[in-house]
Amino acid sequence: MLSYNIKMIKKKLRIGFDLDGVILYNPLRNIRPIIYNLKKNFWQQKITHFYIPQKKTEQMLWKLLHKSSIFIAPGFSQIEQMTKKKELEIYLITARYSFLKNDLEKWLKKINLHNVFKEIHYNKNNQQPHLYKEEKIKKLNLDIFVEDNYDIVHHLNQQTTSTKIWWISNLCDQKINYKFKFKNLKEVAKKIEKLN
Repeated sequence: MLSYNIKMIKKKLRIGFDLDGVILYNPLRNIRPIIYNLKKNFWQQKITHFYIPQKKTEQMLWKLLHKSSIFIAPGFSQIEQMTKKKELEIYLITARYSFLKNDLEKWLKKINLHNVFKEIHYNKNNQQPHLYKEEKIKKLNLDIFVEDNYDIVHHLNQQTTSTKIWWISNLCDQKINYKFKFKNLKEVAKKIEKLN
């Protein structure tokens, strides 16, 4: 009788991360509810519709606003270690527009993200951020996607995908109930460790 030693191969988790407010700490993410209410009460546009700057002056302002992503978020080093141990496959999906490419590249080089993420995707065709992320999440067939903007989280949860959307909340959105809600990236890293 032959005996076979069958080794179970554990499937790697495929996890996507947003950049600003998730991988990079950004205090401006706390103003999301203010923008939400302005859209709802004054601009009368779809809540998930995001403004895409066209004029040079507007793009300059956007570049300044993105300078508020000031440092790598605590918890990323744990995720990096899990990736090095081949326990995870991680992807960066940022909705930053094409005119923010230079700033994005500076961050990628500064914190060596090219060697951490399996793939890096940015919104080079200036699509609506929620639609861009939806498209990438489906294409990459992710198990989990980590996002900090609740409007995008809400949209992604309406789509037909098996991807779990994890939300890093902020001080102003604490009252919103959500199943996969985290205070920061450090909490996300701890949860990922438990899944492994």
